[in-house]
Amino acid sequence: MGKIERPAEVEVKVRGSIWLTMSGENFGGAGRVDLLARIAECGSISQAAKTMKMSYKAAWDAIDAMNNLAGEPLVERQTGGKGGGGTQLTSRGKRLVENFKIIEKEHRLFIEQLSRQAEGITHDFLLIRRLNMKTSARNQFLGKVTAVKKGAVNDEIDLEIAGGLKIVAIVTHESTEGLGLKVGAEAFALVKASSVIIVTDGSGAKFSARNRLVGTVARVQEGAVNSEVVIEVPGGGAIAAVITNESCKTLGIAAGKPATAIFKASSVIVGVPA
Repeated sequence: MGKIERPAEVEVKVRGSIWLTMSGENFGGAGRVDLLARIAECGSISQAAKTMKMSYKAAWDAIDAMNNLAGEPLVERQTGGKGGGGTQLTSRGKRLVENFKIIEKEHRLFIEQLSRQAEGITHDFLLIRRLNMKTSARNQFLGKVTAVKKGAVNDEIDLEIAGGLKIVAIVTHESTEGLGLKVGAEAFALVKASSVIIVTDGSGAKFSARNRLVGTVARVQEGAVNSEVVIEVPGGGAIAAVITNESCKTLGIAAGKPATAIFKASSVIVGVPA
């Protein structure tokens, strides 16, 4: 039997990337922070998205997610003035970009040190990756449990999110116990855009849905059959709904107009930070 050749020596380099989390939820990494930095430079979300070869919708989706998880706006619109206004970072957004650059520099030095220590290691090298949860729910809100009401079959969970808004969810007894849902605990609410109903004139009307978030239409993304409507709510958050184009026209939905997002407590999925 011939001699088994040992694999040729390979150069090993340690690489890494930074991801920020808030209460266990992924807030974003260099890509999202770079988007904020470019918005500050361009004064426009559309221009910032173009420089990153990102769609306008994807940029706004990222901003909505960051605003919701931060609990306050990181980006704000400017109205009037030369050019008709634009977009700028809030003081919190500017501070986040500055601090991320400091963290990124320290992280780079740390990785360089690890890489030097890893020189010559070609075998028995384990790469450990953390598994991240992914969800199809368009709307994600981080909050705190303010009330747990026990029922005969299910429990009613009240969550307070940014802006002092409340979201009510219905979960099983087992879920309440398994997730450790109690007053003061941090939790997040997931709501699919298809579960959200939009009302533009609900004065005097009554609905069985427990959750109502009142705000202003920020933008409308029209598709072939349906439209995605994003409503800004107090506290800097936003909620998206998918409705038919016909409903959108019938309701007269347009950016800047008041609207209310309604969804059932049974449509809310509750999770807790890992």
